[in-house]
Amino acid sequence: MHVLITGANRGIGAGLAAAYMAQGAEVTATARDGVGTARLDVTDPMSVRVLADKMGDRAVDLLICNAGVYLDKGESLEDGYAPELWARSFAVNVTGVFLAVQALLPNLGRSSAPKIAIVASQMGSTTRAPGGSYIYRATKAAAVNLGRNLATDLAPRGIAVGIYHPGWVRTDMGGAEAEIGTGEAVAGLVARFEALDLARTGCFETWDGRPHAI
Repeated sequence: MHVLITGANRGIGAGLAAAYMAQGAEVTATARDGVGTARLDVTDPMSVRVLADKMGDRAVDLLICNAGVYLDKGESLEDGYAPELWARSFAVNVTGVFLAVQALLPNLGRSSAPKIAIVASQMGSTTRAPGGSYIYRATKAAAVNLGRNLATDLAPRGIAVGIYHPGWVRTDMGGAEAEIGTGEAVAGLVARFEALDLARTGCFETWDGRPHAI
């Protein structure tokens, strides 16, 4: 089994890489700074293309789109949320997912049971609107929508797509007061990815297996 993970230099991504390696899977753990087994800046089409070229004819059984940023935490409605924060956030959290999927479609197509897992957030659900974090919430809502539409278009090719809320996790992004640790989140996500198939494609689920409203 070959697993390719974006944003694998820390937090959930690093935890997922370690978990799959412990299972004996072949893991390509990518990061913008080159920490891991491959360098990848998901916002740079050339970087994505270079990685795809390096993959050659190798099959990718599971693509985990985990790279993400939360740049507007604590921003003020009165004077915050600068345009560059919007542009950078959408480039990573949305466009980066699409570019990775698009470039690696041939490799996914060489798997007997290909899967794409998009790590999004319940903060992108339209059922949750407590205010604030406008940029992050908008990007994650877009990522959920992207995943649902990819699921429709890729089902005829045999590629299953799932979208997942990893929980509020104690990472640099989640903060020290978050509800669960990285290990718990990773174990839950690995179980969700294992359960993903064409019958479940397009699902939006929490790390512990609960369906989440879009």
